[in-house]
Amino acid sequence: MKFTKMEGTGNDYVYVDASRETVRDPSRLAARISDRHFGVGADGLILILPSGKADARMEVYNADGSRAEMCGNGIRCVAKYVYDRGIARKEELRIETDAGVKELRVFTSSGVVTRACVNMGHPQLERQKIPMKGPKGRVVAEPLAVLDRTFRITAVNMGNPHCVTFVKDVEAFELAKYGPAVERHASFPARVNAEFAQVVDRWRLKLRVWERGSGETLACGTGACAVCVAGVLNDLTARRVTAHLPGGDLELEWSEAEDTVAMTGSVHEVFTGDWPTGE
Repeated sequence: MKFTKMEGTGNDYVYVDASRETVRDPSRLAARISDRHFGVGADGLILILPSGKADARMEVYNADGSRAEMCGNGIRCVAKYVYDRGIARKEELRIETDAGVKELRVFTSSGVVTRACVNMGHPQLERQKIPMKGPKGRVVAEPLAVLDRTFRITAVNMGNPHCVTFVKDVEAFELAKYGPAVERHASFPARVNAEFAQVVDRWRLKLRVWERGSGETLACGTGACAVCVAGVLNDLTARRVTAHLPGGDLELEWSEAEDTVAMTGSVHEVFTGDWPTGE
């Protein structure tokens, strides 16, 4: 089975053209191929398939084999794959996901895509839309008891669920301790992605992410979008910000007029290979 490893701001996935390759058990394959010691090594597996209403369709599987609704950096790499391989050779693309059809724009150099911008759509802010247990309304700076601490969280759904906490020093924050506890907190029936962000100024943030089903990753596109929204809701940042993540920078803008979040960043193809058939 032929595969391609790609990364967007350090968020790396294994991509398989499922219109050409047979993937019988994608959940099992995701867990095996994502293993960084015994597999290719990745944050998960993304299948690229034909779509009846867009240029292509993507299916996302986390490193533990669980299905994800959406991946912001992953879909930007799908746009590069689709453009570079001639599946849809155009600068404006539409990709179908479990969270709906997303619109993207690609930027090229020497005939290949080097950057991509995705319109992530409208952020969902009502508690039931996250989903999160509790009374109706938005979750903004709400206390959440986690192990031995209480965090002030803001919940945002960007096609998948996010729990954002602002901290004073994100680099010193004990992500490996608190990330898993937030991800599996009883308040989130579908689990949740946990973002911990430090405000540098109104236009810049530092961010670390504990991704649902994958653990700490170098970047998370939907998570960065959620932090952009949370920063505005808490009056900490402007609507247009740059998020500094371990894997690089993402440019984000929550449009007041359209109520949509746009995300722009780099995309790279790392290598291609063959995975043993029958796996």
